Amino acid sequence: MGITLFIAIIVLLVLGFPVAFALAISAALAVFVGGRYPQLIVFKEMFTGIDSFPLMAVPFFILAAELMSGGALTHVLLRFAAQFVGHLRGGLGYANVMSLTLFSGISGSALADAAGPGSMMVKMMDKAGYSRPYAAALTASTAIVGPIIPPSVSMIIYALQDENVSVGGLFMAGFIPGILIALAMAAVNWWVCKKRDYRSTDPRPSAREMWVNSFKAIPALMLIVLIVVGIRFGIFTPTEASVVAVFYALVCGKWIYRTLQWSALPGILARSAMLTASVLLVMATSAAFAWVLTVEGIPQYLSELIVSWELSPVMFLVAVNILLLVFGIFMEPLPGVMILVPILAPIAFSLGIDPTHFAMVVIVNLTLGMITPPVGGLLFVTSVATRVSITDLTREMPLFLLAHFVVLCMLTFIPQLSTWLPHMLGFQ
Repeated sequence: MGITLFIAIIVLLVLGFPVAFALAISAALAVFVGGRYPQLIVFKEMFTGIDSFPLMAVPFFILAAELMSGGALTHVLLRFAAQFVGHLRGGLGYANVMSLTLFSGISGSALADAAGPGSMMVKMMDKAGYSRPYAAALTASTAIVGPIIPPSVSMIIYALQDENVSVGGLFMAGFIPGILIALAMAAVNWWVCKKRDYRSTDPRPSAREMWVNSFKAIPALMLIVLIVVGIRFGIFTPTEASVVAVFYALVCGKWIYRTLQWSALPGILARSAMLTASVLLVMATSAAFAWVLTVEGIPQYLSELIVSWELSPVMFLVAVNILLLVFGIFMEPLPGVMILVPILAPIAFSLGIDPTHFAMVVIVNLTLGMITPPVGGLLFVTSVATRVSITDLTREMPLFLLAHFVVLCMLTFIPQLSTWLPHMLGFQ
């Protein structure tokens, strides 16, 4: 069963099958070849994999992000970000980084960030004289903070796979790594704009304009505060926070900004349902795939093998980073979390590695796979949204990938970057 599983998944991914279908077909073939279980077990494990109350947060956070986007939140945040840095050399690049970082605290999705505010910023940068492929590369590279700064679907899924961490703790742990990534992207923007002399022609806004833009942005920014404060002080659970976020987004769009029309709700609900279905389908099929791994004893075998190497915690983290970087090239983050965390997290815990620290290393590492070919789902979404060819987009990526690697090394070897904030706020 194990051999069939791995051969099938590799062949199907090489043939270009969608990840969810590749996982499901591989699991079904493995069960068929093994002959010890009925085929129905695959469907049973798929339903079991998504039969979880914390998973209710996923569709509600997705819906909240869609409602905020439909309520002109994107335009409000773009104006808010651009007023501080838009007049500087490379100012629109900084505004791109800043707006995507702010929007990530609402959407929780890298793809939503790139397709929404990211594509708008690329158009603005193109009109201002920036290279369009560079603007698209900056957008894709910054958009991966979406799954890192809370709320984050990846963190919700991770917490379901590792009982040593909580969703609230991971949410708090994501802030500093997300900000570090944003700063790294801003540093790359500074270097490139200095070399290519990308200058801004826009004057600095007046104090009155800045005050008006900031005042208008307060309701949108308060959603992030509402989620963090509510979870920290036990007012509601992360799942309940997602429902609160939906109602808050509806109030903001309809009655505060007054840009959300009732006629737009069917489309918003349809897009949210489609995105939720795609996420849950990947989770369900990942659960079936992981079940086959478990019944074949593959996680236990790998655990014993790695433990027999007697690696130090530092060397283990280095080995895990290499494994995840390779794995992330071919696999999306969600199935990566579902399949690898049950294997690696117990080993990390036995070596004395802080579970929250290890979780952030895994999440950031797998998220980087979204901007690395040949799979690189975020690259393809950005390419379509910005009308830049994959070839031109990829040529601009090396500096950004180098900056991401530096941040990943910092997170790996400085645990406090991930653990300080959640521990200070009382999360273990």
